[in-house]
Amino acid sequence: MDKEITQIQIGTARVILVQGDITEQGTHAIVNAANSGLMGGGGVDGAIHRKGGPDILNECKIIRESLPDGLPTGDAVVTTGGRLRAEHVIHTVGPIWSGGGTGEPELLARAYRNSLALALKMGFRSISFPSISTGAYGYPIEKASRIALGSVIEFLEKNKGIDEIRFVLHSTHDLRVYEDALKELA
Repeated sequence: MDKEITQIQIGTARVILVQGDITEQGTHAIVNAANSGLMGGGGVDGAIHRKGGPDILNECKIIRESLPDGLPTGDAVVTTGGRLRAEHVIHTVGPIWSGGGTGEPELLARAYRNSLALALKMGFRSISFPSISTGAYGYPIEKASRIALGSVIEFLEKNKGIDEIRFVLHSTHDLRVYEDALKELA
């Protein structure tokens, strides 16, 4: 069960930090930190595909027909939520960390912005994010948290229509890092 830790108001939206399981969120959409192939994998991606069931993978296969080289880093697409509590999954590809000098910060910001823009376009009022790229892709969470929260805050200051954005962090350490970043940015 999630334990709500921190919440702030940005315009008409709430930004909430929780420690929990992204696959258990009951928001309109959850975000999948996907790989470009969209066929499932490890970490968050694998957990979402396993719990959501085959309908998610089937829709990903259809999307891949129009993306023969895979989903570009920073882009986002949407599928059903299958058996998840969330009705939809927004799949986005974050950058692989290579030291920060190959455009990783902008690509990570794009992944958040494009996921939010897609949620807004689809009429989703609530969305849950994991910490994109900080697992297998090796992005340092201290840097990634500031980009994630900064991108969300900037988006909410310019756009209305999303009421709640959750960051669902896997560990207490990750939650603390996000709380520190939020104190700096808000």
